[in-house]
Amino acid sequence: MMDLIRQNAPVIKALVVLVFGIGVGFFFNWFVTKIWGVSATKIKEDAKKEAEHTLREAKVASKAEMLKLREELDKEMKDRKSEMNLIEKRLVQREENLEKKSDSLDSRSESISRTENELKTIKERLSNREVELKREIAKQISELERISQMDQVRAKEMLLEKIKGEVQNESGQIIRNIVDESKEKAERESKKIMIYAMQRYASDCVYEHTTATIPLPNDEMKGRIIGRDGRNIRAIEAATGVNLLIDDTPEAVVISCFDPVKKEVARQLLEKLISDGRIHPTRVEELVKKVEKEVNENIFQAGEAAVLEANVQNVPAQLIKLLGRLKYRYSYSQNVLKHSLETAYFMGIIAAELKLDVKKAKRIGLFHDIGKAVDHEIEGSHASIGADIMKKYNENKELINAVAAHHEEVDAESVYATLVSACDALSASRPGARSETADLYLKRLDQLENIACSFSGVESCYALQAGREVRVVVLPDKINDAAAQNLAREICLKVEKEMNYPGQIKVTVIRETRSVDYAK
Repeated sequence: MMDLIRQNAPVIKALVVLVFGIGVGFFFNWFVTKIWGVSATKIKEDAKKEAEHTLREAKVASKAEMLKLREELDKEMKDRKSEMNLIEKRLVQREENLEKKSDSLDSRSESISRTENELKTIKERLSNREVELKREIAKQISELERISQMDQVRAKEMLLEKIKGEVQNESGQIIRNIVDESKEKAERESKKIMIYAMQRYASDCVYEHTTATIPLPNDEMKGRIIGRDGRNIRAIEAATGVNLLIDDTPEAVVISCFDPVKKEVARQLLEKLISDGRIHPTRVEELVKKVEKEVNENIFQAGEAAVLEANVQNVPAQLIKLLGRLKYRYSYSQNVLKHSLETAYFMGIIAAELKLDVKKAKRIGLFHDIGKAVDHEIEGSHASIGADIMKKYNENKELINAVAAHHEEVDAESVYATLVSACDALSASRPGARSETADLYLKRLDQLENIACSFSGVESCYALQAGREVRVVVLPDKINDAAAQNLAREICLKVEKEMNYPGQIKVTVIRETRSVDYAK
């Protein structure tokens, strides 16, 4: 028995565990059913109460919302009703205004109709009156022609001739008064500005003129410069591009060349050769390169110094070189580089007085004669050559026109072109600035007198004050006072067109009537 129990021990344990588990399960089920049954009933009751409470609150809230919506709807209806009433009142008022305007337009239309009828009546009367006046005028004209024994065409011609003479006298007088007044005012203001500009500029009145004559220590040096069979002089001329003139003048050699830079190179070369004493073709070739380099450096330094002195900026290096070449260029006895600086200075002062662009004015004054640097190489006037150079370096149109027009070869397109002409003349007309030959001086006087005598009614004319004034004597029976003023103006215009002269020329027309008798 015990063995049987030991053999079936695992089965018995399993049965015991199963029975115990079933018992625990039944107990747990009973316990849970007991506890959760009570709880579920309570939860249902609480949920039912909560639902009833929520329903009551929802009903109250919906009623309050409905009341609020009803109040808002009533208010909106009242607002719309009042708006409709206002619109209705406006429409009624507008209808009344339209009716009033319609009545007013009807009355105006009636008034216009009456006025038109009255105008038609007046027009008919005026037409009849015009016909009567024409008849009366024709009768009067016929009567006047009969009395004066002159037709209408002849009377018109006489009247026009009389009016023409009166108008000429009056216009001449008016022109004279206007011209005198404008000249007086312009001269007063221009003198003030010119004097102010000249007072602020101080420089030597006469510039040193470079000479083409090289002094020699003795006449023996001439032979050394010529060399055996002329080898030295030919080498100098070939290397420098100048002509050496050796004449009977004691202890002097003359350099002849149109290029001022080449002339300067030859001058310095001869001075070095004379001081060194060794004159032969090989030495000439060595020194020419050295002198040319020094002269080119001096040219650039002179141009750079001029640009700095005039306070002109953004100048290309090639323009600086051309400007420096003017250091060795002279016009009459005036150095062109110094003349350009003077013109730039005067341009700046006067431009400041006239409220113009000072920098632009100085730039125009500095480069107005730039064409003289190459006028011996290029055909044409220095003004046109200078304008082409400025155009090549992309300068502005006003500067190009001012350079081209400063001798009135083209029309001036800006005030700067007129101003540079005045400043150019101001610098050139300073005492001792320029000199000219006697032949040119006499030729200019003859040309001035010939121009003045070319007009009809002129008896004689005389050039005075070195050609700065011409006095014209007219025939009093052919030229009256008004015509004398017109004649002076015409002479001035012809002089400006046909002559080249520094400064200005005063034209004085003299008309006088002399009555002579003798007491016996």
